Amino acid sequence: MTVAMALMLGYTLLPLVWLMFGATKSNEGLLSSRGLWFADDFNLFDNIHDVLTYEDGIYLRWFANNLLYSVVGAGGAAMIATLGGYALAKFEFAGRRLMFALVLGAISIPGTALAVPTYLLFSDVGIVNTPWAVILPSLASPFGLYLMRVYAADAVPDAMLEAARMDGAGELRIFFTISLRLLAPGFVTVLLFALVATWNNYFLPLIVLNDPNWFPLTVGLNRWNGQANGGSVAGSTSIYPILLTGSLLAIVPLIVAFLFLQRFWQSGLSAGGVKQ
Repeated sequence: MTVAMALMLGYTLLPLVWLMFGATKSNEGLLSSRGLWFADDFNLFDNIHDVLTYEDGIYLRWFANNLLYSVVGAGGAAMIATLGGYALAKFEFAGRRLMFALVLGAISIPGTALAVPTYLLFSDVGIVNTPWAVILPSLASPFGLYLMRVYAADAVPDAMLEAARMDGAGELRIFFTISLRLLAPGFVTVLLFALVATWNNYFLPLIVLNDPNWFPLTVGLNRWNGQANGGSVAGSTSIYPILLTGSLLAIVPLIVAFLFLQRFWQSGLSAGGVKQ
């Protein structure tokens, strides 16, 4: 098992290591040196400058778009999943089991299968080529709702809720002052999953966005990749270092978010697995 995990780790880290070395090279060094080692020149800081200034600094606009889509989309998805999972776990109402079954069914539907119907719907509404076309689908997280339903069933004691109700607290006050604190590890877990999915979202923005000023990093970097490989602009081969450096900068926020939220994520996955 250790050998298998080591092979999986190497397979996962190899592209990242290659990307880190590639981002330090000039175009000449990239083509003449070994992929998994430095070139004779160290061009990382020049590459970063080129990334931030290429095409009038549009990379910064793409980066800001990613932050907008991820903060609003992932944060909203985590909160909606927490509210819905808590309601499914702690309230009795007609159709609860049917609703939960629909959530489980929604998990099995890939997002790519919904991209074209989503585009047609948003086209009728008139929000294609706007940030809402990316943010609104990101708010729906069936897996997050399922995870929070399972987590809330054990994390929030029924006796505590009954005691709060007897003291005259309303349901919203109970949720935001008592339940949400108990659900914090699960909330952060869902937030992390939604953040990764939204930050790396590619297919839906590719369909619903046409204006480069609203592109996320995934679509924008693919546009640069097309320029480099297709030779659509003069001297396009020289943007390979810019493409690699931009890709490296794009994953830094995810690494920081994972390191910061890791302890909450681990506790969120393990909580509920052991009964008191």
